[in-house]
Amino acid sequence: MKIQITVALILSLMLGVSLSGNAQAKKRANEDTENWRYELEVVGTGVEGTYLVKVWSYSKKPVIAIEQSKKNAVHGVIFKGFAGKQGIEGKPPLVTNVNIEQEKQEFFNDFFSDGGKYMKFVNLTTDGAVAAEDRLKIGKEYKVGVVVSVNVELLRKDLEDAGIVKSLNSGF
Repeated sequence: MKIQITVALILSLMLGVSLSGNAQAKKRANEDTENWRYELEVVGTGVEGTYLVKVWSYSKKPVIAIEQSKKNAVHGVIFKGFAGKQGIEGKPPLVTNVNIEQEKQEFFNDFFSDGGKYMKFVNLTTDGAVAAEDRLKIGKEYKVGVVVSVNVELLRKDLEDAGIVKSLNSGF
């Protein structure tokens, strides 16, 4: 009886420590994401209505960088755009108002929350199979590259419906 209680107590303590460690890592990842530290580059041409990009995310734990790459890819498509490379056209950001992220802060906080609406626009990622050359140790943190397909057509429609971007056929 005493052994069972001790084992149960040890397991619950281990689980609690593990859960709090994950919670702290997740909190840190969200802080990193709020700073939007990432790089975005075009990888290739995706299916019509999508962008195929590689997002380089930074974190002390590679698994956290991988997780955040989906948010970073969608954020990059909305606010940064990306340069082209040989034979592949670059794309400007979806928004033209540089202050919209602050003006619509509540919308974007909800949009980019864990499991938020941004996930609806991520079609495909290589997060399960990150190549060795896409996991770089830089000082005390990792720079991890993940290929993400972003459904820009649906994303644009959603942002138009929310009043964030103007419709392409709204005139000039």
